[in-house]
Amino acid sequence: MKLIVRSLTIAGLMLQAVLASAQNPLITNQFTADPSARVFNGKVYVYPSHDIKATPGHGRAGWFVMEDYHVFSSDNLTDWTDHGMIVSQTLVPWADPASYSMWAPDCIARNGKYYFYFPTTTKPDAPGGRGHFAVGVATSNTPVGPFKPEAEPIKGVVGIDPNVFINDDGQAYLYWSQGNIYAAKLKPNMLEIEGEVKTLGDLPVKGLKEGPYMYKHNGTYYLTYPHVENKTERLEYATSKSPLGPFKVTGVIMDENPTGCWTNHHSIIEFKGQHYLFYHSNDLSPSFDKNRSIHADSLFFNTDGTIKKVVPTLRGVGITKAGSKIQIDRFSDKGEDATVAFIDTAKKFDGWKSTVPVSAKGWIRYNRVDFGKSGTQRVTAKAWSAGAGELEIRTGSPTGPVIATIKVPAGKEWSDYSAPVKNKTSGINDLYFTAKGSTVEVDWVSFK
Repeated sequence: MKLIVRSLTIAGLMLQAVLASAQNPLITNQFTADPSARVFNGKVYVYPSHDIKATPGHGRAGWFVMEDYHVFSSDNLTDWTDHGMIVSQTLVPWADPASYSMWAPDCIARNGKYYFYFPTTTKPDAPGGRGHFAVGVATSNTPVGPFKPEAEPIKGVVGIDPNVFINDDGQAYLYWSQGNIYAAKLKPNMLEIEGEVKTLGDLPVKGLKEGPYMYKHNGTYYLTYPHVENKTERLEYATSKSPLGPFKVTGVIMDENPTGCWTNHHSIIEFKGQHYLFYHSNDLSPSFDKNRSIHADSLFFNTDGTIKKVVPTLRGVGITKAGSKIQIDRFSDKGEDATVAFIDTAKKFDGWKSTVPVSAKGWIRYNRVDFGKSGTQRVTAKAWSAGAGELEIRTGSPTGPVIATIKVPAGKEWSDYSAPVKNKTSGINDLYFTAKGSTVEVDWVSFK
């Protein structure tokens, strides 16, 4: 469903994938979760965990199975590059190479170096006795690696979901969870904690708390975290005037996932003047919520410093280029008669299709499509219709001017159909899709 171009770089022999995606989920050729997003040198880098499916002798069936980490980058929140695997359980000296427990990570830059923090289970014969969750660090001179893991995990830290925050005065803090949420100062080497570990109180007592992420905005410290208030995790936050509290529970960033995904881990960044929330859902695995996919949506602060609740979208963020494959199933809005489903339920990485019926409520809206200065001449759609249908592309509204009509003859297989663009359309536009004659199913559309 997404455009995937692979290339082999000679330096480092790293296999990269460039994915054109301005929609949610951001990555559709593998499962990703727990996104830690960072802005380094004018680019957004996302360090998620990597869900895979259990196989005999590899991971626990019915549970989280995670053996390594990838890093993805983008300079426009639309085109994402997979820089490949950066840390694996088999390459960490102290980690159990068969634990498949490389859970939510984080990465931070300091003094020209990049520090990647990750949790996993120690070897049974590691210092401290039987295997337990610890937090390790891998370092690199670039945000995409190669990363070299330290020989031992951070002493004094037992738990998961590390997050690192560097305050304005230069002091770095490590946050993590294990039943409660904990914090400690980091030494300047970023590899050791300094002083005592503090349990962060003043947070909800009932229900699991995990995945802390500290963010500072306009002088206020926001401790954000997933919390099971009811049956599944929602994203909440507490505020303070200090990175170590005391904290005041303040509000909800995102409600429980309507898809039933039990977990939801996240991060917050500001990029080019806009705040974004990165989080995950189980779009590509609706019947098994241990295979997840990362999302991004815009986040806004109210004038009083509270966070406006983020409602998950399929459209996501970023501007879609008219010449890319526009996945209209990742819509901005739609009429109630239009529907979305997997193209092939046995091959979910193939993505989704939109069904556009002949109905006043059968429209689909896809916003922020960039046609450039010179506009386009033709449009192609991958589509099919049980009868002889026409896919109409409009601007402005579901009844606005038609810029193209693609005839889709009756057939049994998906095919590419093209038509001229009638009116010169340039700049950034919102597109509306409607149907005439017969219902039309659409995978993608692309302009030239």
